[in-house]
Amino acid sequence: MINRKRIIVVLPAYNAERTLEATVRELPETVDECILVDDQSSDQTVALAHRLGLTVIVHERNRGYGGNQKTCYAAALGRNADVVVMIHPDYQYSPLLVTALASMVAYGVYELVLGSRILVGGARKGGMPLYKYIANRSLTAFQNLLTGARLSEYHTGYRAFDRALLEALPLQANSEDFVFDNQMLAQAIVYGARVGEVSCPTRYFPEASSINLRRSIVYGVGVLKTSLLCCFARLGIYRARIFRFPARQPRPDPSAALLEHRR
Repeated sequence: MINRKRIIVVLPAYNAERTLEATVRELPETVDECILVDDQSSDQTVALAHRLGLTVIVHERNRGYGGNQKTCYAAALGRNADVVVMIHPDYQYSPLLVTALASMVAYGVYELVLGSRILVGGARKGGMPLYKYIANRSLTAFQNLLTGARLSEYHTGYRAFDRALLEALPLQANSEDFVFDNQMLAQAIVYGARVGEVSCPTRYFPEASSINLRRSIVYGVGVLKTSLLCCFARLGIYRARIFRFPARQPRPDPSAALLEHRR
């Protein structure tokens, strides 16, 4: 726990047998529970997750990266998480930074914290291929222009969320493919969430997950569309389904609760 907040790490997994143990072994003691959602892996990811003592959920069919995350967040909220940290189990990101990301949420500094590979040049130092780096920087510049944010990157697989923010975002309206990540971040921006970043060293090696060129192009087109819809929603021109939030619930006033307790 951090600041008396329950910290749950979620791992959206697909064929992660070769890197899962290294990822889990580096999770800090501040983590109260680790949930792995398996998207019908063909390797021994599920068996290994059980041996490592994780809470394991297995999809009956492959739902895709976005569908996996939908299950991850629903499961974490159902198990009383106050802060949810999502990290890819491919050991590309350092699990040691979970405490840093989660602390910024647990102490109310931000509602969403991203582990950035770009800050202080971490991506290229960690081996990110040049073409991926160029694509990342180009898309990010375009997204910052349309979303009004000033983030170093939108494409990280390392994120920490406040419970209330996850409950407020209409995640079920999002895609079940890779663009889910960008839709979720765009939703948070339109919602007005406080978003911060932490520099995160990264590793690129053969076992780390990756998508092929065709799916990368599909992802890029989805990112551009999401950014345009985000811009329209911010300007009040058009609000797409993914930006139709439920009515905000008033947050309790701690001082009022304390006064009531003293009566």
